[in-house]
Amino acid sequence: MTNAVLAEMPEAPILPDLLSLLAGAADAAQAFVAAAQPQVKARIAGANGRVDRRRADEEQHVVHGFGWFASYAELMREVAHWAAALDAKGEFGEIEALLAQVLFAEYGAQLRGGIPMNQGEVIRPGDLADDVSALDAPALGTLIRQGGTQAVKTAVARHLADARGRATLENAGLDEMFDMIRDQFFAFSQEKVAPHAHDWHLKDELIPLPLVEELGAMGVFGMTIPEPFGGLGMGKTAMCVVSEELSRGWIGVGSLATRSEIAAELILTGGTPEQKAHWLPQIASAAILPTAVFTEPDTGSDLGALRTRATLSGDEYRVSGNKTWITHAARADVMTLLVRTDPATKDYSGLSMLLAPKERGTVADPFPTPGMSGGEIEVIGYRGMKEYEIGFDDFRVPAANLLGGVEGQGFKQLMATFESARIQTAARAIGVAQAALDVGLGYALDRKQFGRPIFEFPRVANKLAMMAAEIMGARQLTYFAARQKDEGKRCDLEAGMAKLIGARVAWAAADNALQIHGGNGFATEYQASRLLADARILNIFEGAGEIQAQVIARRLLDGGN
Repeated sequence: MTNAVLAEMPEAPILPDLLSLLAGAADAAQAFVAAAQPQVKARIAGANGRVDRRRADEEQHVVHGFGWFASYAELMREVAHWAAALDAKGEFGEIEALLAQVLFAEYGAQLRGGIPMNQGEVIRPGDLADDVSALDAPALGTLIRQGGTQAVKTAVARHLADARGRATLENAGLDEMFDMIRDQFFAFSQEKVAPHAHDWHLKDELIPLPLVEELGAMGVFGMTIPEPFGGLGMGKTAMCVVSEELSRGWIGVGSLATRSEIAAELILTGGTPEQKAHWLPQIASAAILPTAVFTEPDTGSDLGALRTRATLSGDEYRVSGNKTWITHAARADVMTLLVRTDPATKDYSGLSMLLAPKERGTVADPFPTPGMSGGEIEVIGYRGMKEYEIGFDDFRVPAANLLGGVEGQGFKQLMATFESARIQTAARAIGVAQAALDVGLGYALDRKQFGRPIFEFPRVANKLAMMAAEIMGARQLTYFAARQKDEGKRCDLEAGMAKLIGARVAWAAADNALQIHGGNGFATEYQASRLLADARILNIFEGAGEIQAQVIARRLLDGGN
């Protein structure tokens, strides 16, 4: 390959005293968020000084925008910490410096000029605060002006071309054990997932059961389950690395363990000793496949409005109601089923969680269990497990399968899983974004126009450089949330931030990969079309972007509650 245009570009300048610039820029972002917080809160506070829900809803643009600014500030802080930690070990090399410069130049400019919450909604610093002087910090200005020049982006593109086919571009800053896990699952995914994913997607097939069983034998479904219950006990950081690399092959495969993760977390945090002993070893070994059955038609994120009823009759619960958007429902062997056990309630207080066994279905007969019926919801992406709507009519669940043995704890139990679920979703988003970078880079290097690879044109190379920079940033924020979880610290805020930004990074990467393909990207035979469809779901499930931004802002504005 000849990179004539890129080769003629001058060497990229690494800014002097870069670590101090990164730290100063991150501090400036944090300072602006701190300065904006009381002004935003004053607009939505009630007479008691607490956030008033009605006023917060009326000011959604500002409230959600505050969540976005706070998420940017946290990401920048974690990238600055990552850079400093690598430098202390003598491992902060050229590519790490270049990526940090590109990311801070772009995100710094957005902090000053406006952050796109989506394609049509931009939140600007003046929307949040009268005084935006914190963003005038010299470090931020220097990075905006000099950190993302064409020479810098071109140098990143050179590194991308040289690293084609490698697991990661930059040093992620993880321990050697995690690097070994990444290499293992990168190789596995490249050999057994990526070559077949597009065909599985086009045929809308279930992920082959032998592949599921092989992943089970590798410990994927018991990654975070403690060793006494048959798991690997490796924690959320390992889960992130595995989820990322499997999702890089195909998001469907990367998501296989999500339902096992949710079920295990529910049982570990809320189950009785007997339930833990019975269910966790089977989940860890993939002897049983769980599915999460929470969402209902017309309720969406409003779980307090849930209507599916479970009535205790003797030694069993009888369930009636409807659920929708249930992933991998036909093939699953057990459902974590959220129901209303107290019909007198109309909020979260009357909800309970059941561990509901079912017969494994097939494509021809998806729901053979008495009391269950349902049908497939056809989707444009995120295939491989299939989505279903389910109806329950006098479906029976043993009373002993009430999670924790006490009614009314379902919502509290479910909330305990949100951190892990959102961390894993952020990792899946990074995997999809990385796949888009892989596909876009490969096409740009191989596709020739006007006598040379289109990779040599700066507008193409720049897209790839920005993809790599944003992936690095989202990865560091996600790993930070995972470390917090592994250390037993509350991390719902950090997990939400990682999920919020990760989902947008995946969508931007997939969209840019398709653009690099031009008209071919719009053809279903090209992987770029699948990646765009797969990336789109990430901003919807496990908390839509709007809900996520609101949750982040409410935590920060309401005193951390």
